[in-house]
Amino acid sequence: MRTLFTLLLIAGLAVGGWLAWAWYSPVTPAAQTFVLLHPGYSTRRIAAELKAAGVIRSTTAFMVWHRLHRKHSLKAGEYLFEKTATSVDVHERLVRGDVYVHTVVIPEGFNLFEVAQAIQDAGLGSSQDFLKAATSDTGLIADLAPDATTLEGYLFPNTYEFTRTQTMEDMAAVMVKQFRQVAREIGLSVEVQQTVTLASIIEKETAAPEERPMVASVYENRLAKNMPLQADPSVIYAEQLQGAYTGALHHQDMQFPSAYNTYVHAGLPPGPIGNPGKISLEAAMHPADTPYLYFVSDGSNHHRFARSLEEHNHNVAEYRKALARR
Repeated sequence: MRTLFTLLLIAGLAVGGWLAWAWYSPVTPAAQTFVLLHPGYSTRRIAAELKAAGVIRSTTAFMVWHRLHRKHSLKAGEYLFEKTATSVDVHERLVRGDVYVHTVVIPEGFNLFEVAQAIQDAGLGSSQDFLKAATSDTGLIADLAPDATTLEGYLFPNTYEFTRTQTMEDMAAVMVKQFRQVAREIGLSVEVQQTVTLASIIEKETAAPEERPMVASVYENRLAKNMPLQADPSVIYAEQLQGAYTGALHHQDMQFPSAYNTYVHAGLPPGPIGNPGKISLEAAMHPADTPYLYFVSDGSNHHRFARSLEEHNHNVAEYRKALARR
């Protein structure tokens, strides 16, 4: 009996020693190691993924530790391991849900294609998958823009932090939620699609915030006179939709067959041509009171505005002179 007790004691000490080694012996990842733990993974699957990534020493020891601490659940997500840590440290990180987030910067004016590429560049999935979500999940803004065929215009420009366990639909919904918040702040509640469409053109036309109400006034004046808006960014967008944009506009592009071409069709295009920021939305809601019908770049990131075609042609000539002097 004493021999059996001794053997059991030795075995217990050996198991305890092995567990202590597996729990508290530090492990250094070979390099930056990402482990993606999907929702629904069992503790065994989580431990196996961590062991395969070289983050813990033993799946069994990890599972035993978790069983001893069952009241703490392990959070799904993507984790980055780059520092030396013990299995206990790793377990605590998963309990805290210390997941890795991908930062996505959406500048003002980015269109659907550019937003989708930003998602892909951040390592969150393919741009095509995001485009599918953004062109099919229009229910997200159906109450505001019932005629919208995509989420173009409603993916609000901002800096976002997403995880790889979020779906493309989740990410699009976060951007639309941000649009709704800004819309409430500025009182945008009527003629939403028309306002966002105009704001998207304004956003593309000038990078100078102080000019945007004046640009808005030019387009409002043109709309009132039933004059074509003749906005170059609308032609670019029309060609992008059909995969025909070459990176530069030429004279013949102004006849490109598309409802988005504001040289061919009077009035606003069918929908936004990008995702405008707050200042452009406010400019579209509250255009300046001006007599202007034309504007052209002055060669220094601002514009010259004109009441008549004659005045506009003079401004164009001055712009060309400025370019020639460079």
